[in-house]
Amino acid sequence: MTDAGRAARERVRLQAVERFAGGQKNREIAASLRVSERSVKRWRRQWCERGEAGVLSKGTPGWSRLSGAQVSRLERDLDSGPLVHGRVDQRWTLARITGDEVEALVAALPALKHLAGLESQDREGPKQ
Repeated sequence: MTDAGRAARERVRLQAVERFAGGQKNREIAASLRVSERSVKRWRRQWCERGEAGVLSKGTPGWSRLSGAQVSRLERDLDSGPLVHGRVDQRWTLARITGDEVEALVAALPALKHLAGLESQDREGPKQ
């Protein structure tokens, strides 16, 4: 997402905050700002818990929250293959990875793609 796109998204969130303070309902806010009611509900919850700062962007989504050492270990484990980890063949599947490993792998995918020189796809879906 471009800087302009991020700024526009931030403006929408802040407009929602103004409407929360004005007592508008989630459905009305979602319709007028052309966003999902689910997003408005999440923003309202964050606003109630942490104020205006709660709805501000936390930065670019998708970057790994793993440390460099954790990413390196994950890369080594994946490169070594499933056989080394007691699997019967050379296929990694989500069913073969434990819950913690799945969470770490999903969190690390964007960083691993970046390290491999692959571009991440836009997560916003098709343009309307």
